[in-house]
Amino acid sequence: MNRAGVAGRGGLRSARVGPQKASTETLPDAALAEAKLPWPVLIFLLTILFPFKVYVGPLALTGPRLFLMVMAVPLFIKLFSGRYGRLLAVDWLFLLHAIWLSVALAVNNPDRVIQQAGSVGIEFFGGYLMGRAYIRSREDFAALGRVLIWSVLLMTPFSLYETKTGTSLIPTLINKIPGVGTITFNYQDPRMGLERVQGPFAHPIHFGLYCSVVFSFAFVAFEGIKSLSRRIVASGFILLNGFLALSSGALLSLLLQIALIGWYLGLRRFERRWWILLGLFVFAYVIVDLLSNRSPVMVFLSYATFSAHTAYWRTIIFDWGLKNVWANPIFGIGLNDWVRPWYMYSGSMDNFWLVMAVRYGIPGFFFVTAGYVWGLFKVMFRDFSGDARMQRFRRSWVFTFAGMTFTLCTVYVWESIYAFTFFLFGAGMWMLTEVAKERATEEGGENEHRAVPQNAYTRFAQSHRREAR
Repeated sequence: MNRAGVAGRGGLRSARVGPQKASTETLPDAALAEAKLPWPVLIFLLTILFPFKVYVGPLALTGPRLFLMVMAVPLFIKLFSGRYGRLLAVDWLFLLHAIWLSVALAVNNPDRVIQQAGSVGIEFFGGYLMGRAYIRSREDFAALGRVLIWSVLLMTPFSLYETKTGTSLIPTLINKIPGVGTITFNYQDPRMGLERVQGPFAHPIHFGLYCSVVFSFAFVAFEGIKSLSRRIVASGFILLNGFLALSSGALLSLLLQIALIGWYLGLRRFERRWWILLGLFVFAYVIVDLLSNRSPVMVFLSYATFSAHTAYWRTIIFDWGLKNVWANPIFGIGLNDWVRPWYMYSGSMDNFWLVMAVRYGIPGFFFVTAGYVWGLFKVMFRDFSGDARMQRFRRSWVFTFAGMTFTLCTVYVWESIYAFTFFLFGAGMWMLTEVAKERATEEGGENEHRAVPQNAYTRFAQSHRREAR
């Protein structure tokens, strides 16, 4: 048990005077500090961080693909048979996206549909199923956050070495194993005199994205579980690693999360602070639309870059991407090359949402976007009044995906980071069915007296309440 954390907030000594406060606020947080991550999730994360690849004929099987191939079918059967609680709208929408992308590929690329639909479908829906099935409680969520934080902290020496030398150590060592491949080394021009850190991912953007999603876990979710100084130090190292990717998308996510944390801390006593922020966003959107000769979306894309050249390139990609969507609105273009100006030698499209529409048509785009937005907003508006712990967990996850949403407008994700992105999204869906506990809140509210289900969480608190008495 985290004795320092217990003693620091009143602990067992103060329980003799106020046993209810000690049992309902401090002790459960101490229990969360020791929660264990389900072993399938741990294996899944290890396959991401140690990027081995094997070839079976023309098939390139990465660690996450191999593991999800084994796990996806049983998880699918259990989910849709009700083993993981009631089905959610996002479950159906993501399933429809997986089905539709297979249909779109069958129409556009019948010779590659089995290989591509299998790999992409496994990464997308299999990753989501992992999070949906195995992260289902406060204990699971806390354990996931702790493992993610440590994974970034332990990568710090490797990141510093790579930004100095340009050599990614983990993939280099894996590449020396006979019969085993790894990620392709994606050389990028240095920025600010530093080599861009790729780490164990397919691109520096993916490394930055991985680090950025851990930031709010470290600073927000573990409030009350870890001390402020430890949270600041951990967040600082995560910020450093995210910066070393030198990716505008990752930095955008980190800066947005920092801004949201600052907004919350500055206006934490204002109940309608998020409505005020939404109103300011709408106001800014209208003002930019009125004063600029470009759309607000194009203005955003132009400023969310390191260079004017990149900004100009992204505006062209967005314009021509939409032309491809309107020319192929139902089934998209699949894996075929998209129509673009003759001087655009690269076929890359740095916008995840746009790629979904171009490849799989408007239905494919709608299913994945509707599921994403539905899940995000349902968690945002879930009522956890009086439950400080759930408010912190929910806030950290929402901040993470607020940053992720904007980042995906400037990057495209594939392979392991694709599976990880939707795994993390699925890892937040348990909040839609979680019951708020009777907890003291630090936001000025009072305890809500409601029936609390008897589970391991409440039994832990009750046992220590008896000991304190």
